[in-house]
Amino acid sequence: MKIAVLTERRFGETRVATTPDTVKKLVALKHVVAIESGAGLSAGVRDEDFVAAGATVGSAADALKGADIVFKVRAPDSAELATYPKGVALAGLLEPYAAKAEAAAYAAAGVTAVAMEFVPRITRAQSMDVLSSQANLAGYRAVIEGAQIYGRALPMMMTAAGTVAAAKVFVMGAGVAGLQAIATARRLGGIVSATDVRPAAKEQVASLGAKFIAVENEEFKAAETAAGYAKPMSPEYQKLQAELVAAHIAKQDIVVTTALIPGRAAPVLVTEAMVRSMRPGSVIVDLAVSQGGNCPLSKPDEIVDVDGVKVAGFTNLPGRMAADSSALYARNLLAFLPLLTGENAAFAPKWDDEIVKSAVLTRDGQVVHPALKDG
Repeated sequence: MKIAVLTERRFGETRVATTPDTVKKLVALKHVVAIESGAGLSAGVRDEDFVAAGATVGSAADALKGADIVFKVRAPDSAELATYPKGVALAGLLEPYAAKAEAAAYAAAGVTAVAMEFVPRITRAQSMDVLSSQANLAGYRAVIEGAQIYGRALPMMMTAAGTVAAAKVFVMGAGVAGLQAIATARRLGGIVSATDVRPAAKEQVASLGAKFIAVENEEFKAAETAAGYAKPMSPEYQKLQAELVAAHIAKQDIVVTTALIPGRAAPVLVTEAMVRSMRPGSVIVDLAVSQGGNCPLSKPDEIVDVDGVKVAGFTNLPGRMAADSSALYARNLLAFLPLLTGENAAFAPKWDDEIVKSAVLTRDGQVVHPALKDG
């Protein structure tokens, strides 16, 4: 099939949906890869690097002509979508939650839209899990950004002029991003603690050398379903946990919040009162700012100063590491592609495969994903 890769047009998006490494693999599989000129520059990839790997480089119109599928990082806007040939497929991070209008537009344009966020988190799909690959880098970068804003050393340093105390780093949420944030803060020499609503997270946090912070009563011990998800906690438990976290945050230098719920507003983890209890010079890095934030004071892509406490909200941390995040994302797409490929490398999606069923939003001019269908 012919695979088109276009320049990302979303403001501030630096990633690209393929790399020379994955182009080589796609060409070896007998696919044709056509890339818009300049698509990889912000990720450190020159046009000639793509050509050397076996791709053709030209205008967006050249790339789209005769294309079977378009690889994107972010969803196209209406102007870009209007240039897509009817019948083409689109695979990318399409922000599909509650995106009924966008899904209807894809269907009206005759585009088969595949949302990589909807790839199920099952063993067979691990290599296709874009949320995990990008969250890993986001967790790492959150600590790097927090350390830079903090403006002091993270490790303890003993010098002839005196000792510099180690920074205290608190990570809220021990999912993929949170665990990477913990590991990074530990590598940088911080004194790290973390919290999560899942009892199983305690062992994971401890394995990285961090201290686990939670009210560990009988309710907490039973707070996880057989499938590994957190159960709703009672108001009494929530009050006890909030009091413990509030007392802990007041002593921290850097707080990283990572709690995101797909399709819903981010839960508030750090209240204004908690922010104001922190020492001037302290930093909060809110990874959930694009969904309302874990801290109500955070603002998208701004650093807010609250009486000397800096609250930073970054909407695209992976994009601050464009080369690595593009490489991981491109490998995710490469792993997904066989599910859309038939004999002789032709475009022939395996419509009955559970992964494809979960990820496809539109097909044959219709919205097919249950979460986006009217009624």
